[in-house]
Amino acid sequence: MASRNKKDICEILCINQKKVNAVRKVMQTDGVIKKLAETFKVLGDPTRTQILYALAQDELCVCDLACLLKKTQSAVSHQLRVLRNLDLVKYRKDGKIAYYSLNDIHIRNLFAEGLEHVKNP
Repeated sequence: MASRNKKDICEILCINQKKVNAVRKVMQTDGVIKKLAETFKVLGDPTRTQILYALAQDELCVCDLACLLKKTQSAVSHQLRVLRNLDLVKYRKDGKIAYYSLNDIHIRNLFAEGLEHVKNP
């Protein structure tokens, strides 16, 4: 276990109740927090992150994504199902082809902000 640096914790108990109350008023419900945590957890997988990056560039079908990522269609389809279950991606059918895209601008923005964070700390 790492040694604890006492400089990174309060050395006395000092609660600013006004700040605590103000933040408590805007805290999200447990359900919303859980869904947000699940979203970030899903983004922790490199394959899913590659898929989202690709879809941030353009709408692609499963075959396109499999070719791009050098994965099987089955593997890509599985990852897309996970992303779809969390409303991160959506699809539309055109005949026998399923085209995937990011679900909305929020996902694009979340992804763009994450990239900006890691590229320019």
